[in-house]
Amino acid sequence: MGEHAMYREENSIRMVTEEKIRRINELAAKSKSTGLTKEEKAEQAALRNEYIQAVRGSLKANLDSIRLVDESGKEVGPLSKKKKYKH
Repeated sequence: MGEHAMYREENSIRMVTEEKIRRINELAAKSKSTGLTKEEKAEQAALRNEYIQAVRGSLKANLDSIRLVDESGKEVGPLSKKKKYKH
């Protein structure tokens, strides 16, 4: 399975495809070598934003699944069900 980043949006999982990641890298390389047009800069910004949202969503989903328990089995810590963080 190839590389991709995922995030949750309104109870669905969004993925940044390998093709989009390749395009992000192509635009980054072109930016360093010859520069980008206005349209390419806008495309790059949109793709980067989508990728960042995917990474953040994936990280949040992973953090949401972590539960800290003490020796007695009681949930403790900032991620207990009673005290969910907001972001």
